[in-house]
Amino acid sequence: MRLIKRKQLAACALLLLATGRQAVAQEAAEAGTAPVADESRTVRVAGHYDNAVGTSDAASQGVISSELIVNRPALRTGELLEFVPGLIVTQHSGDGKANQYFLRGFNLDHGTDFATYVDGMPVNMRTHAHGQGYSDLNFLIPELVQRIDYKKGPYFASEGDFASAGAARIRLADTLPQGQASVSLGQHGYVRAVAADSFEAGAGTLLYGLEVNRNNGPWDVPERVRKYSGVLRYSQGTPDDGFSVTGMAYKNRWNATDQVPLRAVASSLIGRFGSLAPSDGGDTARYSLSYALRKRTGNRLFEFDAYVIRSQLELNSDFTYFLANPDAGDQFQQSERRTLAGVNASESWNTLLAGLSMRNKLGVQARYDRLSPVGLYNTIDRVRQSTLREDRVRESSIGLYGENTVQWLPWLRSVAGLRYDAYRFQVDSSIEGNSGTANDHVVSPKLSLILGPWSKTEFFVNAGKGFHSNDARGTTQTRLPDGAASTPVTPLVPTKGMELGARTEWLPGLQSSLALWRLDIASELLFVGDAGETEPSRASGRHGIEWNNHYIAAPWLLFDLDLAASRSRYTQDDPAGNYIPGSIDKVASFGVTLTDQGPWSAAFQLRYFGPRPLIEDNSVRSASTTLAYARVGYQLNRQTRISLDVFNLFDKRASDIDYYYASRLPGEAAQGVNDRHFHPVEPRSLRLTVAYAF
Repeated sequence: MRLIKRKQLAACALLLLATGRQAVAQEAAEAGTAPVADESRTVRVAGHYDNAVGTSDAASQGVISSELIVNRPALRTGELLEFVPGLIVTQHSGDGKANQYFLRGFNLDHGTDFATYVDGMPVNMRTHAHGQGYSDLNFLIPELVQRIDYKKGPYFASEGDFASAGAARIRLADTLPQGQASVSLGQHGYVRAVAADSFEAGAGTLLYGLEVNRNNGPWDVPERVRKYSGVLRYSQGTPDDGFSVTGMAYKNRWNATDQVPLRAVASSLIGRFGSLAPSDGGDTARYSLSYALRKRTGNRLFEFDAYVIRSQLELNSDFTYFLANPDAGDQFQQSERRTLAGVNASESWNTLLAGLSMRNKLGVQARYDRLSPVGLYNTIDRVRQSTLREDRVRESSIGLYGENTVQWLPWLRSVAGLRYDAYRFQVDSSIEGNSGTANDHVVSPKLSLILGPWSKTEFFVNAGKGFHSNDARGTTQTRLPDGAASTPVTPLVPTKGMELGARTEWLPGLQSSLALWRLDIASELLFVGDAGETEPSRASGRHGIEWNNHYIAAPWLLFDLDLAASRSRYTQDDPAGNYIPGSIDKVASFGVTLTDQGPWSAAFQLRYFGPRPLIEDNSVRSASTTLAYARVGYQLNRQTRISLDVFNLFDKRASDIDYYYASRLPGEAAQGVNDRHFHPVEPRSLRLTVAYAF
């Protein structure tokens, strides 16, 4: 975190934050974007989020800066998203697989209903081999992340598929203040090396970043992560008047210890970190080329993104062990080869109408996915034995949106938006009767009212409709792999949400926001253990409350406290019960950051996510999980810094994830046993990092 070194600047910093925002908001309005603090005009004093009065259109919207990211320890790359207040990131498999995400009463599985973007490129993969909306962030190099803009709820016209619970837009840096190289060493064979720098090249700047990672983890079957990531970017101009061309490459191979049945550990068949399927694991790769243009002309801003992504995944899993095949086990492989291309374009401009200041924005987003093929196979020790299904999919979509912001009174602003999305699905299936074409469209209106500020306090009213897409294979499916009849699913599932919020800086040094929200979905997506993927289920409703706080107690001492509670239920009654399996109801995060204590610095982070129903009647529930991370840093000289990270500081025996379903162990009855299946959190571990700036 960038710190103010002289205590006498603290009062000045707070004053500038309060007085500079009006001018910053005006500049952001001209850019057609949500207002964000301008570092060239204000002194930033920030915690885990920048959620200041006058910077956004909802209490649950905010910005995360790079200074925050580099100063909090992270066990996994995907934990970048834990900077979003109320969001929990876990894992139920190896570190080459997308993480599990929890937010606003959702077990989001691997990303469904939370949209993630990197430099305008979608991370969520639709019609994915493992799960709809699969969002794998392992290709990112955290040291290159410049900022994360997050939003919650379906209230924003620029957000489409998968964004009903929220969205995060990750922006990579164009330049680095200095070159950097670091090496991290930890227990269980953990090694990570990173090198990154930027320098002038012709009329622009060339930036590169490289990462190599090795890790065995605490598992009885060593994870043997072999991860390589690279970024090369050329840019010219400024963030709102220039362009960039970026190439990214990522490859990873790993062994996986998935969730295991509790009875296997209780009977000492395996240890807590043991495996019943030692050949599980996978390999994945992602390569992308993207172009971004921002062009300012007078009070107009034109934005354009284009991208091509090539990705592949082979994931070998066995969740039921010997239920279907008592001799060789139930391992299956989910595989896909994907080419993804798309463009985003928008034009923003300011105008006056009847003396009222007005900002308008029109945009278009188009995307095309080609999967050749996406398949599901029976395997033994990762070797394919038979094909359950293999499909070639063409999925295309276009989204058109408009947004109008009017400053009606000094204390009243409205943001009205309208979005239209159209999808086309083409499926060529290996199963007779499952090939075909489907089309669908959805209209999503949005409206926000922002009142204030009064006494450094503002209020928000937000409402809107959104949607999530279903797997293309389900839209044309008339027969299951076992031959049973099936009914095609609804291609686009509508959602609707609303929120009442408030944000205040009434108490000096404190930023605080409160949000009361509700979200209804016409069809829930539910994880299916024996298939390792999601399927549509009943309609659902959620509501809850979030309270986020950041307090600057002194220039060298910062506190963060985020609390969230929610209630999630199916809204269509069923004798099985109306609880949504995996739906999270309580989340808490507490952080302390100490800086400027001579060469020393330190950070402490505590996160809690509460118990969850594991089946519809709520008769089986998971336990809660509380984890603490800590960091101590020491600046040896102007160029060299060492830091020690401690994960699971109190060595808690808890679960990253819990499921309840039937599986079979050797010697058990053919129908198997319904049991809790869990993936343990990693035990206490240490990582030492030496970083050198050049």
